[in-house]
Amino acid sequence: MPRYRPIPLALALAATALLTLTGARTDTPSVLLGGQGSVERRDDNAFSMPASNLDEKHRANFLTGVSLFRKTWSDSTAASNPRPGLGPFFNARSCVACHPSDGRGAPPGAFGQAQEPPLALLMRLSIPAPHGTQPEPVYGNQFTTEAVAGVASKGRIEIDYRVIPGRYGDGTLYQLQQPGYRLTALGYGPLHPKTQLSPRIAPQMIGLGLLEAVRAEDIVANAHRQRGDADGIAGQVNRVDDVERGTAAIGRFGWKANVASLPQQLFNAFNADLGVTSDALPREDCPPGLTACRPHPTELTQGQFEPLLVYSRLLAVPSQRDADTAQVRRGSQLFTAARCAVCHQPRYHTGELAGFPELRGQEIRPYTDLLLHDMGEGLADHRPDGLANGRQWKTPPLWGIGLIPTVNGHSRYLHDGRARNLAEAVLWHDGEARASRERFRTMNAADRAALLAFLGSL
Repeated sequence: MPRYRPIPLALALAATALLTLTGARTDTPSVLLGGQGSVERRDDNAFSMPASNLDEKHRANFLTGVSLFRKTWSDSTAASNPRPGLGPFFNARSCVACHPSDGRGAPPGAFGQAQEPPLALLMRLSIPAPHGTQPEPVYGNQFTTEAVAGVASKGRIEIDYRVIPGRYGDGTLYQLQQPGYRLTALGYGPLHPKTQLSPRIAPQMIGLGLLEAVRAEDIVANAHRQRGDADGIAGQVNRVDDVERGTAAIGRFGWKANVASLPQQLFNAFNADLGVTSDALPREDCPPGLTACRPHPTELTQGQFEPLLVYSRLLAVPSQRDADTAQVRRGSQLFTAARCAVCHQPRYHTGELAGFPELRGQEIRPYTDLLLHDMGEGLADHRPDGLANGRQWKTPPLWGIGLIPTVNGHSRYLHDGRARNLAEAVLWHDGEARASRERFRTMNAADRAALLAFLGSL
């Protein structure tokens, strides 16, 4: 199965034209996970469709965003390049390289190529500081593995896996894979001895605008509701700097809810992953004194940013599939009985996001509380991020999770892609999620299959 299948621009145009004619989905869905903007797609372009309630004023920008998301950025040192762009350090040359088909990336080796470059695997860096963390003194906030011509790369990321055996309650054996990370071939000298690493896989792009439109008070209410929980579940809000407004805000994007808004998430990704500067982040993440990092004009212009923001906010969520089958209904009941839904909160009504009527007042089912949870030592990265400690991760939304194999040709899950299927993803849960994991682990085979079928329907 091909690794990357970005939707052709012509297909996006055709999809938008169809929506213009019909104004709705082609079928009556069983469950609209993404509200009235949900789409009835279950093929390899399921994550690349515009919201079916796309407002007329956003159609042109959405289509321009398609092109920019797939744009290959030019080498910032090329003499023929009138506006500097890529690098000097980067992970990939385009957004779609990390989010293939607007979907989820995979760790190196997921497609059977041991030396595959870690395009979609980001390695955050920091060292302890009196009030949290600070960037690694030489290598900065992120360990990128590619560099433009004439510049030495920061180095390589190598991964080894340790097998951890386990057993279901009925005696069935399973094996988990524990990754270990090494940074090698260092281009600018040794790392600080207290360097903290945090590997993170690029997630699917669907429904981001809807998550941004979830009301802050509803996220806070989730944390209040979990206080005193019988299983020890105690979600925590991450409060981070909102660069746009100059205030602290609730984090809701990133694996540790370390970004408050989608504009900031886009600026961060362009800067750290592509080495593309913007008015919001005009400096690159470079070793001290490197002449290739000399100041130059803003590379991501406002005229490019606006369509990318519209595109990122209005990528549609596919509707749930097979929700009316007996097995999926049974799996949904077991999901609730195992108390998975305490953290994977099913339902919200969105609030207002200025300028985006498509996102207002939608009943959505993302299956996340957008809170931080202690997930145990096995998943810990030991690296704080905002208010998140080294054992906490944000509850990721589950919508679209069952379509990852179709869209991206793999079934790698969790923050670093270590889980090779949905069962392994559940089995890695620990800490606050230990009781729910044990309820799953001790189910009989038919009930385990039903719960996994429910997850696969999302």
